Amino acid sequence: MDAAVSAPVAISAGGRVWRFGPNIVGRDFVVGDLHGCFDQLRAAMAARGFDEARDRLFAVGDLIDRGPSSEEAVDWIARPWFHAVRGNHEQMAIDAAAGRCDLERHIQNGAGWFHKLPPARQKSIAAVFDTLPVAVEIDQPAGLVGVVHADVPTGDWTAFTEAVEHEGPSTTVRRSVFDLALWTRARFDARDTSVVTHVALVCVGHSSSPDPLFLGNVAFLDTGAGFRGGPLTMVPLDELLARVRPVGSPAVHEPPSPSTAAAAIP
Repeated sequence: MDAAVSAPVAISAGGRVWRFGPNIVGRDFVVGDLHGCFDQLRAAMAARGFDEARDRLFAVGDLIDRGPSSEEAVDWIARPWFHAVRGNHEQMAIDAAAGRCDLERHIQNGAGWFHKLPPARQKSIAAVFDTLPVAVEIDQPAGLVGVVHADVPTGDWTAFTEAVEHEGPSTTVRRSVFDLALWTRARFDARDTSVVTHVALVCVGHSSSPDPLFLGNVAFLDTGAGFRGGPLTMVPLDELLARVRPVGSPAVHEPPSPSTAAAAIP
C-alpha cells in the first residue's frame, strides 16, 4: 500500500516520552498487559479487523513474563504500527541483564524464560527494552490521550511528563516519578476517582481486574492475560474516550461495557 496513506509514526520519539499526532487514515487501539500472550493478541487483532497499513496499536507495557511467548516481544517492538511503553517487567529484565536483580524474585515473577537464555541474548533483549519510553501521548480528535504502565503519580499529565523527562534516578529517600510510573498501585488500591489534569484519558495496566476499569479518567486495561487465565483486552481509543465525561461532571465515570469495550480472547 502507498506510504502516503499509512498511519503516521511518532512526531517525537526517543527519550522517556514519545508523542504521536492524530491518525487520519485509520484507527488507534490500545491493549492491556500482554505477558507473552501474543497468540491472544493476534486473535484480538483479527477480531477487530486490524489493518497494519492504516491502524496503530499502543501497548501499556508488561509485554513479557508468565505467558508462553515472551521472547516474541522483541519482534513486536520492531513493527512500525506497534508502540509500547515500558512496564515494570521490561525494567526488571533490563536490571537483570545488568546484574541488578533479585534472581529468585525475578523468576517468581515469570522470568524463568529470560534466565534460560545465554547472557549475550539477555543483554540484546534488554537493550531493545531500554529503548521503550516511560510514557506516550497521542493526539485524538476528542483530546489528548496518555499511555503509561502503572499510573500518573503527580495527578497532572504535563507535570508528570516534564518530571519523567528531566528527573534523575531514584534515591533511598524517595521513589522517583519514573519508578512510580512503572510500579505504583495507589490509585487502584484506593479506588481513587480523581481526574488526571491536562489530558482527556490515561490508559494504564499493571493492576489487574476481571474487566476494564475506569477510575476518574484513568482506564485500567490489564484483565489478566498470562496470569490466572484472564482474557486480553484490546479496545479502540475512541471507544474509551467516549466513556470519559467532561472534566467537572459530577457523575462517576462508568467502566466500559464488556460487550463493546474490549476484544476479550480467553
